[in-house]
Amino acid sequence: MRVVLATHNAGKVSEFAALLAPLRIDLVSLRDITAQAPEETGLSFVENAILKARYAAGLAGLPAIADDSGLEVDALRGAPGIYSARYAGAAADDAANLQKLLAEMAHVPDAQRTARFRCALAFMRWELDPAPLIAQASWEGRIARGARGSSGFGYDPVFVIEGGEVAGRASTAAELPLAAKNSQSHRGQALRQLVTQLAALQGQPHRDGH
Repeated sequence: MRVVLATHNAGKVSEFAALLAPLRIDLVSLRDITAQAPEETGLSFVENAILKARYAAGLAGLPAIADDSGLEVDALRGAPGIYSARYAGAAADDAANLQKLLAEMAHVPDAQRTARFRCALAFMRWELDPAPLIAQASWEGRIARGARGSSGFGYDPVFVIEGGEVAGRASTAAELPLAAKNSQSHRGQALRQLVTQLAALQGQPHRDGH
């Protein structure tokens, strides 16, 4: 089965392809079809994932998978949330977003710095699929007082993992080896859920009109 992944990120394509390989899915990147991205007008991660999957399925004429993910900080009432990628502005890069987050959290006590990454995945068989497959997962942690680590991207350098340690102290997501990160992360968890759902879908007999 050929499936379009609604992303222009080559690293994300490789990550998804590895986990989807047992299902014999031939993954196509949206960047091979268009340089444009859909407008993310949803008010939740699930809504935005569906919007992106619908957009990709419509352009490619193929089943589509899309994800929407971000950081939710309790002390900021869930911000940056669905605006994680553009927290410091529409043209903001990772460094600007991190700087704004650390500034907003500067006076928040350690005990109140709890946060989590969330991910929602959507699989649509076609553009107007009325019953998309949905998988959601979260990764609990807290916000550090400064960036640490050179791996990962986005908010990884300030996301301290619950129970994770490097050199005897709590580690950030950016200090984890990639394999360890993928085994724990919100996206890795959600993708494994989706793989299970897709395997079940592939095993279902097709019944016309039912």
